Amino acid sequence: MESSKNWAVFIHPSTLKLSSFVETLLEPVICRETAKKIELGLHEALVNAVVHGNLSDPNKVIRVRRILTPNWIIWQIQDEGLGVVENKRVSSLPLKNDVKSGRGIYLIHKCFDDVRWSRKGNRLQLSFKK
Repeated sequence: MESSKNWAVFIHPSTLKLSSFVETLLEPVICRETAKKIELGLHEALVNAVVHGNLSDPNKVIRVRRILTPNWIIWQIQDEGLGVVENKRVSSLPLKNDVKSGRGIYLIHKCFDDVRWSRKGNRLQLSFKK
């Protein structure tokens, strides 16, 4: 783990064993209710990075940079995949109940105050206003 006072970088294997990793990422969040909301969004984003980004390849990793500012907590989640195409980055709930994807990204948008994608689409920035 690389770190300074205001940021830290975490590397995690591309696996769905995410509980302790999510706990580590949530350390700066003090309010329990807020932590539960953010935990859901982080978990969804990490699962997407493992399954859709890294195609569940255990030889790949997920890199997360956590940035602390006076007003925000920011997580930048990056996988080694090709990226999410722009028209798949929608924040609305899929209209059909039987769709196989899209609900996770919807939940992510509901859990954070700001969601941004890198141009390539393989890095997701999730921000929560303190």
